[in-house]
Formats: sequence, structure tokens, C-alpha cells
Amino acid sequence: MESDIIRSIREKLFSLSDPEYRAFQAPLIPNVPEDLFIGVRTPVLRRYARELSKTRRASVFLDSLPHDYFDENQLHAFLLEQIKPFESCLHEVNRFLPNINNWATCDQLNPAVFKSNREQLLPWIRIWLTSPQTYTVRFAIGMLMRYFLDDLFDDEYPELVAGIRSEEYYINMMIAWYFATALAKQYDAVIPYLQGRRLSEWVHNKTIQKAVESYRITDEQKQYLRTLRIRKKG
Repeated sequence: MESDIIRSIREKLFSLSDPEYRAFQAPLIPNVPEDLFIGVRTPVLRRYARELSKTRRASVFLDSLPHDYFDENQLHAFLLEQIKPFESCLHEVNRFLPNINNWATCDQLNPAVFKSNREQLLPWIRIWLTSPQTYTVRFAIGMLMRYFLDDLFDDEYPELVAGIRSEEYYINMMIAWYFATALAKQYDAVIPYLQGRRLSEWVHNKTIQKAVESYRITDEQKQYLRTLRIRKKG
């Protein structure tokens, strides 16, 4: 019975496939094999997730980890966004995080209930930041960037992110994205991280690149940020 449900959901996804979108999408996520993309467009997947979430079949699908296809992971993420009780959603997110294997699913996972429960979410962000798993760490940084750079900002949070040292490209890119966004929202609090060269050289320069490209950074700030770039010797 359960295997029949999983099979029917997969068949539905293949029926929604767009070959042109699949060809466009696969190269953007190079660490996932091309043959694991079905090619369902995001708005279509979200719509299907809303429909599926109203049925018992959704819980069967959520229990079927790990999934084989990229689109199945995307569907899983969008189903989690439909869960309203915070504790239930958090439980399912914790089950799912170790199974995320790409930046797109990681970044698009954004349960609405987290926004209204930010203080309860924070202890879990601290835990996720210490994970050995690339996309769990990336997700944690993303949550700090999304929910803790405005009214709940604290000087401790960029300190947590700056303390991360990793060889993983997708973690380092998210650190740079965090600090570039923080420069737009909390400039005075985070500019010392660049002035003091608190970040790895690659993250430091990538942060400046992203900030200079941002429309939320003033021209005067951009001009100063360019002077902080670390030049390669020789």
C-alpha cells in the first residue's frame, strides 16, 4: 500500500515534467546526477505540495526518506512548509536535513511557522551550525540571515557565523551571502569583520563582491568595501 502511494506520487511528478526546464536546471546543481532530475517547475511543485498536504498520502511520502530524485526532495521541502504546528514542523525538518544533498533544496526550505516562532527556533540554529553535514550548516546560516538580521539582531549572531571554518564551497558561499546581507542591514555591526579580516580570504573577498553587487549598499559604502579586498601576492 505504502509503496503504491510512493509510486503514484513519483508517476505524478513525471507527468508534470518539463524537459526544457530539466535541461536548464540540472547544470545549476552539478553535485546531483543529471538523471535524478525530473524537471518539474517550482510553482507547479508548490501547487502539487499544497494539494498533497491535504491527504494522508503526504505523511506516507514524508516517511519515505531518503528520496531518489531531486524533485522528490523539493516536494518534501514544500510539504514541510505546509505544517502549521511549530513542534511538528521542527521534528520533520530535523528528520529531513540530513537527507538534503544540494543548495537549491536547502535554500528553498522555509517553513512559514518558523517566522512566527523565531525565539524557539534559535536554539536549534545553534545546534545545526555545529553539524558535520554541509547542508544542515548552510540551512542554519540561512535561517540566521532570513530571521535574525532585523528586529531580533544581536552581535552574537555574526560572531557565530564568522567562527565557522569549512572547506565546503556551499557553506563558504552561504557565509559570504550572510555577511553581504548583514552589510545591507547591520552595516556598522559587521563592517569590523572585514576591517579585521575575521573571515577566510575567499569568504572575505566573496562577501565584498556580493555586497558591491547589491542595490541595498550605498555607493559610498561600495567604494570603501573595494579598498578592503585582499589582493593576491605577486
